[in-house]
Amino acid sequence: MDAANPLPLKERMRLPRQRMPEQAPEARRENFAEVNLGLDAALARQEALRCLQCKSHQCFTGCPVGVKIKDFIALVLRGDYLAAAAKIREDNVLPAITGRVCPQEEQCEGRCILGKNGEPLAIGYLERFVADYERRVGQVGLPVKAPPTGKRVAVIGSGPAGLSAAGDLVQRGHAVTVLEALHELGGVLIYGIPEFRLPKQIVHEEIENLRRLGVEFRTNVVVGRTVTVDELLGPEGYHAVFIATGAGLPVFLNIPGEHLCGVYSANEFLTRVNLMRANEFPAWDEPIYDCRGRDVAVIGGGNTAMDAVRTALRLGAATATIVYRRSEAEMPARVEEIKHAREEGVRFLTLANPVAFLGDERGWLRAIRCQRMALGEPDASGRRRPQPIPDSAFEIPAQVAVVAVGNRGNPLVQATTPDLKTNPLGYIEADPETLKTSKRGVFAGGDIVTGGATVILAMGAGRRAAQAIDRYLRTGEW
Repeated sequence: MDAANPLPLKERMRLPRQRMPEQAPEARRENFAEVNLGLDAALARQEALRCLQCKSHQCFTGCPVGVKIKDFIALVLRGDYLAAAAKIREDNVLPAITGRVCPQEEQCEGRCILGKNGEPLAIGYLERFVADYERRVGQVGLPVKAPPTGKRVAVIGSGPAGLSAAGDLVQRGHAVTVLEALHELGGVLIYGIPEFRLPKQIVHEEIENLRRLGVEFRTNVVVGRTVTVDELLGPEGYHAVFIATGAGLPVFLNIPGEHLCGVYSANEFLTRVNLMRANEFPAWDEPIYDCRGRDVAVIGGGNTAMDAVRTALRLGAATATIVYRRSEAEMPARVEEIKHAREEGVRFLTLANPVAFLGDERGWLRAIRCQRMALGEPDASGRRRPQPIPDSAFEIPAQVAVVAVGNRGNPLVQATTPDLKTNPLGYIEADPETLKTSKRGVFAGGDIVTGGATVILAMGAGRRAAQAIDRYLRTGEW
């Protein structure tokens, strides 16, 4: 046994994984309060006791931002929660966020040795616990900053990639300005993830911590219209630019009836709820077509689809249905999100593909025509490709439909920066390690390079970009 953990290895391996306390399904589907309630100190210690403190430290290699997991868990066992949170912040500037929305089961927890014969250590739960503890006691341990270098960096976009890069760069002594097109900071963390999964107050507080570190934030700056990349590197006086504009351009199905009233992209639907406060009706004017008492269908099987359909339930939908062309086993959404949706009463219509939206005489959606599907051979994603079954069309009633089948990068920055190379899909081409683009002094990372991915992968890109930008600013080498 080690100094921090009093239990022998065999006893640790017999301890069950602690369950996350959560709102009851019948209660939470009626409100937008956070579903997961967080561990208390007793549960956190019991879970931390399960850590084997193994020498291979596989969980560390699975973390895109390189959090020293073994070290922070040892501090949890000692009861030094502030030190544990500070240890995480050495590598992750948004721990209260990633502890809630990071797919740990695919990353750090997916590498945990405990998972080979049982359930992995609940690393995400413990990360959230210590981050919430420091927030609650008001003693956030900010990292030490290097002396000023005199160099200025503009970060375009205040989503996870931009915030992560900004946090690392300001710690290295550079002056950092984050430029955000919207009126509120946070990018997809604010407009794309519902309150019941990620409370907005937490995002605001994490951004305020970056402001305390010295990051400057400017909202309502549409790069490509308000100012261009060339102007940032020229008269605006910045020495480097990091483009982290994300993938916020919705993809549609391109089927008949997509123009009908009541058909939304997931981006628009969630933005209208999260930023325009549809969840606070009638205190705030209703910025979306009223879901109350109506049949709502969400097309897609990812986390965004689960966010949209669970939001529709909370807005009073009579029925809320996921329509997905593969089986549930192929859904890319997190297992926890699927579980929560099912518990709350979401219906799952799988192996069904919409082929047309059907409207009434007033131009409003009334139904969706679907086709039954069967799974064939695996495609490029590794999932079995859905194939249409002939003569299998059917209709489902729907007065509101939300299309959640993916996103593309917004082309505005690329279109106004002619010497910035993009791929055929419109994403910016950048070196996967250094995040350098075809334009000197310009770096890019996150979803605008890779396409839609996870918050933590975008943050990992931001960290790699910060390291490369720092090297460029200090050496001038490109």
